[in-house]
Formats: sequence, structure tokens, C-alpha cells
Amino acid sequence: MTTKPDLAVKIAGLHLKNPVMTASGTFGFGKEYAPFVDLNQLGAIVVKGTTLNPRLGNAGRRLVETPAGMLNSIGLENPGVEHFIAHELPNLKKFAVPVIVNISGHSIDEYRELAAILDIDGVAAVEVNISCPNVREGGLVFGTDCASAGSVVRAVRRATGRTVIAKLSPNVTDIVSIAKAVADAGADALSLINTLLGMAIDIRTRRPKLGNIVGGLSGPAVKPVALRLVWQVAKAVPLPIIGMGGIMTGEDAVEFLLAGATAVAVGTANFVNPRATLEVAEGIGQYLCENNLSSVQEIIGALN
Repeated sequence: MTTKPDLAVKIAGLHLKNPVMTASGTFGFGKEYAPFVDLNQLGAIVVKGTTLNPRLGNAGRRLVETPAGMLNSIGLENPGVEHFIAHELPNLKKFAVPVIVNISGHSIDEYRELAAILDIDGVAAVEVNISCPNVREGGLVFGTDCASAGSVVRAVRRATGRTVIAKLSPNVTDIVSIAKAVADAGADALSLINTLLGMAIDIRTRRPKLGNIVGGLSGPAVKPVALRLVWQVAKAVPLPIIGMGGIMTGEDAVEFLLAGATAVAVGTANFVNPRATLEVAEGIGQYLCENNLSSVQEIIGALN
């Protein structure tokens, strides 16, 4: 092809110049990667998980490298939403890229308040992390129960005019039911998958390697699971999907697009290659050229 293929995609109210965004918690607030990546070339920036109040995160070791992946138990360390608005958002607004804020809470009221506070200029969407425990219901994780997941998303939807993206947990028996519940509650789009629960043990000390004992597994090891879940949900729920889980290359991203994702998020790859996001976008473009395709739209959901 003599002309570059069109990589632009639309996710609900978001217009992305290409389908590659950052995964929450792996790209900081963008400024950390600015020396290596032209942020204006990204499809969107998803900032690290944000809570109502500042959080110190979990004690002890938080990251462990595993075969073909990584375990993390950060514990949602972040400076809180007011600090984000005052000190991080002004810098992000300098770039011509949609900014998506990942939000977490331990009660529906916290999610609702966060969504209302972030219904401001410069925030294009909120990504609702429903992998948090509901402290008012004995610690049940919101995202593992259809009613709880739906309640959180419904509260967020009523509190904001921004695009609402529900981030789904793979640690469930039937992710399609959860996806349908949050779609019915008003989600505009879905992110999947969040990390898989895992652990690692030091055989010399006979102790868990993570301070929190268990953590979230990400990286290439989870990609086959993530692909399967994206494919299942895409067939059952008519919402745009942001696929993620072990995407390291453009070819990985193309697999997710073929499975039904409209866009992809790059996470763990950022730790080993700060330019991974742009290289993934370039790889998608190269695939389209090699296959004589003029638009990325031609491969979304095109699995034979």
C-alpha cells in the first residue's frame, strides 16, 4: 500500500487516533514515560488507579517476576483524587490524547463520589475497577457478583457525563454474566482483563515472596486466558471492548482485535520496554499494510 492505513477507532464517546492505550498502573501519570514516548502518539492514556483519599499501598515486597509474567501487589498506592486534579491533570491536558482515570473504591458511595469529582474538563472517561472488596458487605469483591458489579456501574453512570468503562476481573466463573450486568447498568465500554490472582513462594525461607501473599499476575503468561475472555464477551455483549493481558507486540494486539476488541491496552510490556505502546501501534499498522488493508476496522472481530 502507498498510503498509511487508518488506525483510528471510536469507543463510545472517545475518538482515538489509534487503538493502543496504556494499562492502568503501568504508566504512572504519563510524565514518567514522556522522555521515551511521544504521548501525543498514543490512542489514550489510562492513569494509575485513583482513590478518594491518598493510599500508601501494601507493606512489604510488591513486585515479583515470574516465568513469562509478573506478580504485583501494589495495594492501590496513589496520592488521591484531589492531588491528581491539582498536580497531574494540568500536565496531561497539554496533550491531544484522551485521558482515562481508573477509579477504585471500597463502597458504592466512594465510587459515586469519585465519578462526580472527575466529571471535569480534561477527563475523557473513567475506568471503573470493580476488583475491589466491598467493605460494607463483608469483603465480597464487587466484580465477582453480578448485582454488586451492576450497582457500582449504575452509581457511576448516574454521577458522571463522562464515558464509563467497566474493568472486569477474570477471577470469576462466568465473565459474560458480569459483562451483561454492567452493560445493563449503563457501562459504555468494557476493559478486560484485569490481573489473575496468583502467588510465589521463596523455598529457602518458606515464605510468600509478596508482602500481601497473593497478587495480580500479568504479562505474556495470561494472554491466552485474556484472549479467550475477550472473544467470549465480544460475542455476547454489544459494547466496545478494550482488550489487555500480555500484549507485547503488534501481533499480540492484532489477535485481540480479531477476537473482537476495538482497542487494546499495553501494561507489563512498559516495564521492559518504555516504547512498547508505540511499537505495538506501529506493528498493527505494519500488519494492515502487509495484508493490503486500509483500516483497522477491517480486522475488528474478523476471526474466521
